[in-house]
Amino acid sequence: MPSDRLHLSLLSDCGNCFGLCCVALAFSASSDFAVDKQIGTPCANLRQDFRCGIHNRLRAEGFQGCTVYDCFGAGQKVSQSTFDGQDWRGSKENARRMFEVFPIMRQLHELLWYLSEALALPVTRPIHPALRTLLAETEKLTFGSPEELAALDIAGHRHEVNVLLLRASELVRAGHGGKKKDRRGADLIGAGLRGADLRGANLRGAYLIGADLRGADLRAADVIGADLRDADVRGADLAECLFLTQTQVNAARGDAATTLPATLTRPAHWRTPSTGTSRRPAQRK
Repeated sequence: MPSDRLHLSLLSDCGNCFGLCCVALAFSASSDFAVDKQIGTPCANLRQDFRCGIHNRLRAEGFQGCTVYDCFGAGQKVSQSTFDGQDWRGSKENARRMFEVFPIMRQLHELLWYLSEALALPVTRPIHPALRTLLAETEKLTFGSPEELAALDIAGHRHEVNVLLLRASELVRAGHGGKKKDRRGADLIGAGLRGADLRGANLRGAYLIGADLRGADLRAADVIGADLRDADVRGADLAECLFLTQTQVNAARGDAATTLPATLTRPAHWRTPSTGTSRRPAQRK
């Protein structure tokens, strides 16, 4: 990360958020959520103090999706900066604008996460100037007014960033035979990849739902946008994965032997085999 300040701003701080993920987002009754909820409707479990009333038993109550989601710090940014500490309960218009801006801010913060990671890699030095420029431009966008954020061509900006991230990925994977392991967007649902050598693989957008990745080596593998829901990563080497996010880690099933990047937190539901207790609980409401 280029600075501790930026890194900390990209970590979720639910204590300074007005429960935006519990209101602004919709979800459907499924294995991830126990009920249906529309955009703008507060979750029934959201308390008056914007805390979750069932935080310690979300999975047991059927809200596994809540334990997976991560906003990259967009919640507190919108709550405390964009709207200057005014919560959505103050007026319908304020709520409408806040719910519109929140998902846009999350995308911007996600891009900042990726750009920061790419900039921290020595091998990407040839494109560091371009990364710094785009990082600064993206961060500047996050301080726009609600109107400016709502009018932002977020798809266009994501494309511009992605071009540079692709170049960073190529530079990182070049030393690992990445071009020979191009599984971008591949259907690997339930795939048996136990102990697989996936060093330098291009797994961008790959469907790894329920895949067996136990003991797999994913060093320098580009996993941006890869779907790791219920993927078994016990004992897998994810410490040097490229563009791995907290959401992806939260969605997978790992253990104490799974190595993670220092910037990510071991999920509370990853139990150690020896004690059955969590190593580092996730910081959520």
